[in-house]
Amino acid sequence: MADQISKTKPKWRRRADARPDEVLDAALDLFIASGFSATRVEDIARRAGISKGAVYLYFNSKEAILTALVRRSVVPVADDAVSLSIIENSDPAGTIRLLVKTVAGRMADGRVFAIPRIILAEAGNFPDLVQMYRREVIERGLGALETLIHRGIEQGQFRPVHPRHAVRSVVGPMIAHLLLWRVFGLDEEADADMETFVESHLDVLFHGLSNPDKEIPS
Repeated sequence: MADQISKTKPKWRRRADARPDEVLDAALDLFIASGFSATRVEDIARRAGISKGAVYLYFNSKEAILTALVRRSVVPVADDAVSLSIIENSDPAGTIRLLVKTVAGRMADGRVFAIPRIILAEAGNFPDLVQMYRREVIERGLGALETLIHRGIEQGQFRPVHPRHAVRSVVGPMIAHLLLWRVFGLDEEADADMETFVESHLDVLFHGLSNPDKEIPS
């Protein structure tokens, strides 16, 4: 009787809908450890515990896997930025504060920041990946910030500046901070406190370096 039960009882199987994420997780592990170019699809399959053919059921190429990683972890940040920027009665400064904290918090995760690092490293070899990242992440995120700065100027909250140029002052320090920390290992212990950096960045962004009691020589 026990043998009959064991034969008729269905074996445990991984849910099919979970496998794409398993492939993506395995791929990201290998991209971080070995680099995108050096990683083969069969390596990803082995790490994910499936056949190479099974990988191709979900992704038709290694580039498609990296695209999916971008869309899973980074594009939602741009989506949030766009959603916040289209709220007409929002407080531009408050919304920018929220966006900076959100983006910095996400990028402080080493596995999330690894994705744009991989795109940068492979930019010369895979221009289509660069264009995808520019279109789905950079242009949408910068556009949302530009909208907020323009609205702040219209409302008199910000002084007249060039919105497109000013956007670089919002995102530039965060990029520099993450590169110095994650890539060059500069002041790792101090820089690991992303919240402290963000507060400092926002203070300088909105108030500048000038002491209002002191005249700055021209």
